[in-house]
Amino acid sequence: MGGAFFSDIAVTPKPAFSGLSGLDYVKTLVSDEQEYQNGTRLVARGDRLHKASVLLDGFVLRTMFADGRRFVVGVHVPGEFMDLHGFALKRLDHDLVASGPVRVASITHDRLDEIVRERPGTARSLWLETLLDAAIHRKWIQNLERLDAPRRIAHLYCEMRERLELIGRTVGRTLRTPFTQQDLADMCGVSAIHANRAVAKLRELALGEIRRGDLYVGDWASLQSYARFDPGYLFGHKQAAC
Repeated sequence: MGGAFFSDIAVTPKPAFSGLSGLDYVKTLVSDEQEYQNGTRLVARGDRLHKASVLLDGFVLRTMFADGRRFVVGVHVPGEFMDLHGFALKRLDHDLVASGPVRVASITHDRLDEIVRERPGTARSLWLETLLDAAIHRKWIQNLERLDAPRRIAHLYCEMRERLELIGRTVGRTLRTPFTQQDLADMCGVSAIHANRAVAKLRELALGEIRRGDLYVGDWASLQSYARFDPGYLFGHKQAAC
């Protein structure tokens, strides 16, 4: 979760850094591109971290377990650092799990140390990434108390659309995701049966139809109104590294 740090991220060679903007400079430090399949645990809770991971393509879930149950407490979209807070904490209190096939790259904590020391403007942009991450968490918590299950699911898809639009990926009337019904249940804090009823409710209201994770919607404005979706918490802009 968080604001997309890279709107069109690509792993690039490492030329001389003089004259590069903050964002371009960070891109030169990203390396070690890897592909993973659905269900792969990319980072395990409690593991010692020595690098930060950037999602290049696909979706990644933040998951936690309690009393034998899984909770999905966040979703990452392309262009986002997935574990930047691990730079300071050195470990996560949750797992990072691939939802569908994903492509990931990384930047070492030593390189991040260089940014903090030598490029305070760029470091501020990295800090902003974690602040936007926290804003999304707060909204998810609020939605658990404020919205019923159909609206939570509708809000989730509205958020995914907005975050993808912010990185330049036009969604149109179909938002494709690898999310299962159980994923939706675990994101919204309900049972799979309850999630199934919520999905059916959206279809009955002619607001959208979810099939195998893909949302087909005729009118995004109507869905956003129903979900009480206000994108203000996403701050409506891509971060600019200085």
